[in-house]
Amino acid sequence: MSGPAIPGGPPLLCIRDVSLRFGGIVALDGVSFDIGGGLICGLIGPNGAGKTTLFNCLNRLYQPQSGAIRFDGGDLLATPIHAIAALGIGRTFQNVALFGTMTVRENVIVGGHCRSRGEFFANMVKLPFVAEEERRQAERTDALIEDLELGAVADMPVSALTFAMRKRVELARALASQPKLLLLDEPAGGLNHEEVDRLRALILSIRERFDLTILLVEHHMSLVMRVSDKVVVLNFGRKIAEGTPDEVHGNPDVVGAYLGVDA
Repeated sequence: MSGPAIPGGPPLLCIRDVSLRFGGIVALDGVSFDIGGGLICGLIGPNGAGKTTLFNCLNRLYQPQSGAIRFDGGDLLATPIHAIAALGIGRTFQNVALFGTMTVRENVIVGGHCRSRGEFFANMVKLPFVAEEERRQAERTDALIEDLELGAVADMPVSALTFAMRKRVELARALASQPKLLLLDEPAGGLNHEEVDRLRALILSIRERFDLTILLVEHHMSLVMRVSDKVVVLNFGRKIAEGTPDEVHGNPDVVGAYLGVDA
């Protein structure tokens, strides 16, 4: 079952009975849940619970042995990995994955390439539509840099930035692909309390400004509970709870999973 009804639009992402094993290790065991359009869903659980494994299934890095994943009405598991970004799924990573020698602006531009219509020949001879497309892409990049308050560092190499600022650049790059669903993999990792509070405001802001649905994997429980419309809890690859933050917070199975006791 997909769990209790949570206010929001029709499901954008539907995960049904997804199972994945690596040899004798069960990474995901019949996981099912939906995310309604426009919602922020927190995906939590102890280390090794299967959260990042599920993310990797959504990005098509892993192929489940069984189950189904539908995104925006289509079969996600039938979509080739190179088409995921253009389909409307963007992602940030737990370990920031940027091009260190490139500037902030150049990294953000890279994120928009999946929306480019130009093929090799068209770009080589600079057909008219290519120039127009490059102009629009530059405008979108400038707007993202302004929205995420990166103007002061736009022309600096990302290797010269603080860790918190690099995380913001990676978020801008993910948004440049114009996603419908944004996967955030531990965005608060390595941030201090003040930076986490700013991140919370930023997540809520981009959800509204970019009309996004967000799936958030995070160990920072305060952030998850304050920013999420619904929360899904995994433990040893199985879903053990799903509901509003208040419903999940007091769930005995969730308490037991985190404290390692029979609650």
